[in-house]
Amino acid sequence: MAASFEECLDRFLNHVSLSRTGSKDTQDAYRRDIERFLTYLTEKDIDDLNAVSKEDISEYITALRSGEIGGTKLSNASFARNLSSLKSFYRYLNRSEGIEANPVRMFHGGSSHRRLPEYLTFDQMETLLDCFDLTEPSEIRDRTMVEVMYACGLRVSECAGLKIADINLKEQFLTVLGKESKERMIPFYPRCGQLIQLYLTEVRPEYMKKTEEHGILFVNQHGRPITSRSIEKVVSAGGEKAGIPFHLHPHMIRHSFATHLLDNGADLRTVQELLGHENLSTTQIYTHVTQDRLRKAVDQAHPHSHQKQK
Repeated sequence: MAASFEECLDRFLNHVSLSRTGSKDTQDAYRRDIERFLTYLTEKDIDDLNAVSKEDISEYITALRSGEIGGTKLSNASFARNLSSLKSFYRYLNRSEGIEANPVRMFHGGSSHRRLPEYLTFDQMETLLDCFDLTEPSEIRDRTMVEVMYACGLRVSECAGLKIADINLKEQFLTVLGKESKERMIPFYPRCGQLIQLYLTEVRPEYMKKTEEHGILFVNQHGRPITSRSIEKVVSAGGEKAGIPFHLHPHMIRHSFATHLLDNGADLRTVQELLGHENLSTTQIYTHVTQDRLRKAVDQAHPHSHQKQK
């Protein structure tokens, strides 16, 4: 990638950070998406962003979506995110870098149909939690991480960033800094508190013996803060161990939290607040999950469901 492109990308990412337009995960996604695009331009001997044409963009997104760039075909959601990153980048270029062209403006993402969130049933969630061996220090930590994500509906980045000071064991709630640095308080149930206490008493002190205190709650065996990627691996491996019949990722635990609350009578506004959603429409997708599940149950079990209409 040309040096001038790297400098431009750094300024864009700094702008994103200062604008607080997304979480660290969102900023990382911006970096990956834009780096890939700028590398493509460099390989085509294009070193001036004003010289990028609609044809260049069309060729790029076609190669990206087909897997010619990146090695794997993109889903509609991944394609839409990549295109959104490019549009954000060009809006910044037009406003702040003196770039007049915007060859991305006319392109649109994939299907607007929104997929329903994937989630675990209550029984599957309990099977997952029970698969961890609480006689093993690393599995005490892993069970505690998964329990905290389920008890509080946390994003994986929020779980990784939790600090000991964020936990109030006496009152049984935690404070989390979500997207755009918005703080929210979330209560947790007694079993979750007991696991946090067990981890803090028996596991974390051992892991921190040779490491200077930094305050992050979940750490690896060398005392360094756990990463989001490590949590993803723990959840994926736990899903396999528990016999979950699909690949499990941390966001499905957050989906399960929301779905189970709504299934058991929580109102939508409360779930919105607990999840940290800015718009109620984002939370409403979970009502479609419960409606879809109930409809399937009726279709399968009601004696009249299989009768032909007259």
